[in-house]
Amino acid sequence: MLRKIIKKFTPRPLLLFYHWFLAKLATWYYFSPSEELIVIGVTGTNGKTTTVNLISQYLECLGEKTGIASTVNFKVDDKEWLNNKKMTMLGRFQTQKLLRQMVESGCTYAVVETSSQGIEQHRHSGINYDLVVFTNLTPEHIEAHGSFEKYRDCKERLFKHLSKSSCKNIKGKKINKTIISNADDKETARLRETEVDKFFTYGIDQEADWQARSIDMDGGDLYFVVNDQAIKTNFLGRFNVYNVLAAISTVDALGFDLSKASQCLLRGVPGRQEWIEEGQNFKVMVDYAPEPESLKNLYQALGQISKKKLIHVLGSCGGGRDKARQPIMGKLAGQEADIVIVTNEDPYDDDPMEIINYVTKGAVEAGKQKNKNLFEILDRQDGIKKAIELAQANDLVLITGKGAEQFICSQAGEMIPHDDRQVVRKYLQNK
Repeated sequence: MLRKIIKKFTPRPLLLFYHWFLAKLATWYYFSPSEELIVIGVTGTNGKTTTVNLISQYLECLGEKTGIASTVNFKVDDKEWLNNKKMTMLGRFQTQKLLRQMVESGCTYAVVETSSQGIEQHRHSGINYDLVVFTNLTPEHIEAHGSFEKYRDCKERLFKHLSKSSCKNIKGKKINKTIISNADDKETARLRETEVDKFFTYGIDQEADWQARSIDMDGGDLYFVVNDQAIKTNFLGRFNVYNVLAAISTVDALGFDLSKASQCLLRGVPGRQEWIEEGQNFKVMVDYAPEPESLKNLYQALGQISKKKLIHVLGSCGGGRDKARQPIMGKLAGQEADIVIVTNEDPYDDDPMEIINYVTKGAVEAGKQKNKNLFEILDRQDGIKKAIELAQANDLVLITGKGAEQFICSQAGEMIPHDDRQVVRKYLQNK
């Protein structure tokens, strides 16, 4: 509460200076660990967490030690744990401490998910990035930043930071400052103006340095060819072509053998298209998909999956997270799912029932009827339970909005322990 009061009444320039000063102090305190690592940053609106994890998996497969800092997980060499901080980017001291642990564990690479709000608060300022991957840019966090243009400009600060950072020598080799950008996103044209050593692109539709061709998404697998190398995974959807493509492009740009990387087996990412299996005769997937664009992509991917009914449990964030998207999320669910269950997600200091009502409004506009194929259930566990109870043979239960997050953020800063995946398992076992 005190922090919110201070934030409200402190002039913005002074607040930003405070964030910058903390970043510099933390960097000094931990002896600038990023200077001893090859740091890969991943930024954009969608796909950041998956791309971070896939880059790490490719590098590990090729014999490298890596560390991860992402929305869903942290990793230092062979030690990995879920992110229970409810923050994409940790505080300045926590970030520098994590990077120092990577150095001490013998990691060569650090892969850091870098968010716009983290950039806004100078959480990136003490990190000397070497390569930054840009995934895409769609309207998100508009209320937090004030406009789409300010959101975009905030993202671009990371690339300016990259271009101004000093080059390193790691293991006797100069590390070039590099950008790898999604050619199919118009933001790439702006990023080309950044002064870096190397600028590469990946994509599907536009010509790119790494371009996916012969894409086949039938049968629940994902297959494509990039630079004459065949890539096959068990991921779903066109958006995962971008994620895998971004990751393998990064590895190739770092000088690894693309033919060897293409043979690596990729694992899933916790809470991202994660199937929950407890012997039931219907399918259950937990995914993140917190905003309209990612939800559209997920529905498109699920079109590959054979199912009788789609039962969707969702909500929407509070706390100034783009209230305008709430009815849009509901409308999408109302159009795509057979049964919609609207429940609590992360209300922060907002009224959770007000958020639920906004989401429900969109589902009603799409033709859903309350208490028939549309249900409002405040308690998230009860909402998931309802979906499991309604599910019959060959149905698909989809639960989105939180993925592998470990808490529900409620009023007055309360963090209620919660994991969608564990709740699902509990009710599936009971059923």
